[in-house]
Amino acid sequence: MGIFSRLADIVNSNINAILDRAEDPEKIIRLIVQEMEDTLVEVRSAAVKTIAEKKELERRIEALGREQEEWQRRAELAVTRGREDLAKGALTAKARIAEELAREERQLAQLVQALAKENEDIAKLQAKLSDAKAREKTLAARHKSAASRIRLRTRLYDERITDAFLRFENVERALDAMEGRVESFELGRQPSLADDLAGLEKDARVEEELAELKARLGNGPRPSVAR
Repeated sequence: MGIFSRLADIVNSNINAILDRAEDPEKIIRLIVQEMEDTLVEVRSAAVKTIAEKKELERRIEALGREQEEWQRRAELAVTRGREDLAKGALTAKARIAEELAREERQLAQLVQALAKENEDIAKLQAKLSDAKAREKTLAARHKSAASRIRLRTRLYDERITDAFLRFENVERALDAMEGRVESFELGRQPSLADDLAGLEKDARVEEELAELKARLGNGPRPSVAR
């Protein structure tokens, strides 16, 4: 199924709105251009037929006009010769030709109006087609520019940098695993006598430093000095 269902759809179309809804604007614009070109060929073919029909109708009207004048001449001749019966017959034939001529002229007026509408439609369609082709070139240029930028970024971006980062992350993960194993050995282990004594010594040093700090700031008794 085409994007457009009839000529009016193309003439009244909003190409921007169509492209905004499209998942693949470049593909859609190509389809639009193709459909417009096909429609333009059809409309021009129809106009050619209308023009040919108009020319043929004009020739028939011209011939009827000459025939009408001829019956008028014959009626006048019959009157001059005293043949009113022939004159009446000629005038009757002239009236019949006049009716046919009026019908042909009305049909010609309709054809002229239809041809004017076809010319207007062709002009509008041609303008839409030019706009669509311009969009096609713009989209193609944008696609080409984007592809060039991608290729440039690809050349400038050194994959070895990514490899180095990955190797560094692998080393960090390995170290984390080793440290985790060391810490796992300490889980659930009871402190030894040496650990207890080391803890007492550490606590004694902390208490001594706290007493000295209080004495210096005047917040407590000075520590006793061994003699």
